[in-house]
Amino acid sequence: MSELITAELVDLDLSAATKDAAARSLAERMVAAHRVTDLDGFLADVAAREAQMPTGLDGGIGIPHCRSEHVNAPTLAFGRSAAGIDFGAADGSADLIFLIAAPAGADDDHLTILSGLARRLMDPEFTAALRAGTDPAAVAALIRGEEPVEEPAPEAEETEPEAGPGPEAEAVEAAGSAPFRIVAVTSCPTGIAHTYMAAESLAAAGRAEGVEVTVETQGSGGFKKLDPAVIAAADAVIWAHDVEVREKARFRGKPLVDVGVKAGINRPAELIAEARRKAERGEIAAVSEADGGKDSGDGEAGRSGADHAHFGVRLRTYLMSGVSYMVPFVAAGGLLIALSFAIGGYEIASAKSVADHFVWGEADSWAALLNQIGSAAFAFLVPVLAGYIAYGMADRPALVPGFVGGSIALTVNAGFLGGLVAGLLAGAVVMAIQRVPVHATLRGIMPVLVIPLIASAVVGFLMFIVVGKPIASLQNALTDWLNGLSGSNAVILGVVLGLMMCFDMGGPLNKVAYAFAVGGLADPTDGSLKVMAAVMAAGMVPPLAMALATTVRKKLFTKTERENGRAAWVLGASFITEGAIPFAAADPLRVIPSVMAGGAVTGALSMAFGATLRAPHGGVFVVPLIGEPFLYLLAIAAGTLVATALVVLLKGARRAAPAAAGEAAATGSDDSRVTVAA
Repeated sequence: MSELITAELVDLDLSAATKDAAARSLAERMVAAHRVTDLDGFLADVAAREAQMPTGLDGGIGIPHCRSEHVNAPTLAFGRSAAGIDFGAADGSADLIFLIAAPAGADDDHLTILSGLARRLMDPEFTAALRAGTDPAAVAALIRGEEPVEEPAPEAEETEPEAGPGPEAEAVEAAGSAPFRIVAVTSCPTGIAHTYMAAESLAAAGRAEGVEVTVETQGSGGFKKLDPAVIAAADAVIWAHDVEVREKARFRGKPLVDVGVKAGINRPAELIAEARRKAERGEIAAVSEADGGKDSGDGEAGRSGADHAHFGVRLRTYLMSGVSYMVPFVAAGGLLIALSFAIGGYEIASAKSVADHFVWGEADSWAALLNQIGSAAFAFLVPVLAGYIAYGMADRPALVPGFVGGSIALTVNAGFLGGLVAGLLAGAVVMAIQRVPVHATLRGIMPVLVIPLIASAVVGFLMFIVVGKPIASLQNALTDWLNGLSGSNAVILGVVLGLMMCFDMGGPLNKVAYAFAVGGLADPTDGSLKVMAAVMAAGMVPPLAMALATTVRKKLFTKTERENGRAAWVLGASFITEGAIPFAAADPLRVIPSVMAGGAVTGALSMAFGATLRAPHGGVFVVPLIGEPFLYLLAIAAGTLVATALVVLLKGARRAAPAAAGEAAATGSDDSRVTVAA
């Protein structure tokens, strides 16, 4: 811990007014200490993490944190703000700010120590000592754990008896029975702070209530599974998580409270009470490896992952799992095919197999080689999509039936839609089989033999005999519709795709639009190539617009945003929509509508111009492979200008409003003095 924080990384008079300014001020100390190599890159990673979920906690604590390739040593900086800074906590601003920086490949020892700090933040005596400290070196030592927390001795007349066990514990002791037992899992996206704070909060609430709480932290500091005997003896389960709980089937057959990680930090007593009520009512959650829906942490405590209210959330998670595993095949295969076209022309797709016909010195042979390697990668798109949708639903036993179903979808010409259906069918069949009680002697072979065998047979029957041909007909109808798009219909589709690409910039809607486009590349037609072109063009607009806006109206943006704007030029040109996330996180109400409008314009113009694209990625670097390249670039430029104009207009109006209000206040003050004098 001695290397994580020093006196130079402590600011007891943090003057920043916003969370971005606070992060920057503390990060600058890290740069000066040679812990961070790229200030702007690191701050962009911090902003991206903050966009996932606010890092403010009840009790006046802010813990911005991230893993970043720009960090060369695990580091902690601490700032204390007299005015308070809004980090999104429900109870107001934070005065204790911890900026935690972990390298992308941080070792477990350092992260375990950081998790210890996160637990100590749940101790009011520790936070009180931080608020009272006057010497940066002493505060750094206190955070490192080298200085004990000094507890003020109460005056004699105010001395109270030492608090004994809570009323629940007294009742347990009086009855002479075993305590109520809960096992819990906590996890957060980064796995550095919230994971361990939720664990400590639940454990402390359990001690106060006389409940035995055992927590498994699935964070970056390590993942040590709970003893199966402890789980078996538990009366209820609490999941406080923002990422998927690993090996969920271990908790099958128990009452379950399933919430977000912040609920575990902010209202642990409510979760424990809800777990008790569910156990008393005998509510047993149907937990499988698929269940992962959860309450956001702000809604009603205790919603089970099996609740139907979460079906839409879980379905999106399943589909995104398949898409995320499919994308590397798309990128590698698509770019290889695109490169082959650049070398040998489009006719290279009909070349003979390079296994039989390859001449080292001929460019066409190399083009054919690249094309056939890329085509081999593309042949996996639908099976991988189906296999990993099934995997997201029911874990490893679902991989075989998922891949089999995806392959059959190609065999019956059901295409991309067939892969989606096959994956969902495979996951559902495996989940159903997992719920069937079996004898203990069969449990060991169920995941590796029985489930894959039965599920593959069922999914194969359904895909070949029942749903394959209808889906193939639907796929053909969709293909014909795309090929027949012209005029207003094509423009409307371009508008919709543009809006989806720019709404969440790498999130679920963006990925749905992108998956729709690349799915068409598996069996390219004129219509599917137009869709791919519109999607990539619209996805380039948000970072390009923010780069242009920070160039033409610098005064509307902070220094950090202006520096991010320079990087956004390259990110936008490379079709990395996420380059606009730091801007959207800082000012979503102005940035997101502006870039959506620009994306809609670009998508509409790309479709209207009839631009086509055979590569799934690459941005301006694959312009030679674009049909109607000049008009395509014109569409991107038009959308970028629209988005830039809107964001400048909205930000300018925001800045003008306070000035106008100040002038009005001054005028009103003068008028009031005149009235009183009269």
